[in-house]
Amino acid sequence: MNINRIITLCCFSPIVCIFAKCASPSNSAEKARDDSNTAVIETFQLTKGQLVSVIRIPGELIAYQQVDIYAKVNSFVKRLYVDVGSEVKAGQLLAAMEAPEITSQLSGAASRLKSQEAVYLASKATYDRLLETSKTPGTVSQNDLDLALAKQNSDLAQFEAAKAAYKEVDDNKNYLEIRAPFAGIITGRNVSSGAYVGPSGKGSELPIFTLQEQDKLRLVVSVPELYSSYLKKQHEVSFTVKALPHKPFTAKVNRLAGALDTRLRAQRVEMDVNNTDKQLLPGMITEVDIPLNGQDETFIVPSESILESTMGTYIIKVEHDSTKWVPIKLGRQTDDKTEIYGNLNENEQMIKLASEEIRDQSPVAGTLNISQ
Repeated sequence: MNINRIITLCCFSPIVCIFAKCASPSNSAEKARDDSNTAVIETFQLTKGQLVSVIRIPGELIAYQQVDIYAKVNSFVKRLYVDVGSEVKAGQLLAAMEAPEITSQLSGAASRLKSQEAVYLASKATYDRLLETSKTPGTVSQNDLDLALAKQNSDLAQFEAAKAAYKEVDDNKNYLEIRAPFAGIITGRNVSSGAYVGPSGKGSELPIFTLQEQDKLRLVVSVPELYSSYLKKQHEVSFTVKALPHKPFTAKVNRLAGALDTRLRAQRVEMDVNNTDKQLLPGMITEVDIPLNGQDETFIVPSESILESTMGTYIIKVEHDSTKWVPIKLGRQTDDKTEIYGNLNENEQMIKLASEEIRDQSPVAGTLNISQ
């Protein structure tokens, strides 16, 4: 009985397998047909528009004016009148220096000036007397009169030279008083009273003071070449700093370099920032939001419709019930929109979701036109 049961099962097993094999291809083909009938390629109509976007790039705040102040002549620091953090006005006395040799030179120049002045006055008086006497015929020869005039002119030249020498030494003495070239804040002091100072490299490696104008700052930004054409004078930008992350500041473009930096391939752009409340400091790093408002209308497409392949950048067009890869160049981008440039026309049908699986010149069974 058991043997007959085993034989019966063995006989039916091949039959079951045959039916299973016969049924499988039929079901797969039917499923494939169903899938092909329901698959629809989504497209959109190509139109022009203006893409309003914002780029965020780093910038730096620097002092509107900054100068390192050195001593003009070799000397010793006699007294310092300001220190780090002192607010000074233009022309204010910052430090007094002393140089005994300059005082001696000034005394010598003053003596030479008085001596030359006396010589010149004497020769001038001589010439004037001879000139007055020569008015009586036969009293003074013309040669004596000419020699007296030449002597007067020579002494006058010596007198003028003595005045110039005195002024030179006097100017050097004036350099012993160091004054602020503009109003600002002392941000650095590198010497103390009694220190020997002089011009850079000739007595002083470091400046006596560093002076910065901080009531107005410069916001410096390097704008990449791609975006340099969007920024013009008087355009307004906003920025933030790490010290005040929740407070936005605004500034207007005042200066453009007009050339690209050869290393960064970017244009230097400067904005003036009012800082009378001293909330901002030179050296702060900023995050600058620059609006990019296009002046001309361009083709704007969903970013997902752009195909980035190893052969280049394309957008897929539906033309005569088949696909066509159109090479394009990219412009500005937002989160989901991108400017494109290429051999394109308005109202053409483009595939919304580009993929390399959609080959060039492939037939299209059906499309579903949707809005962007």
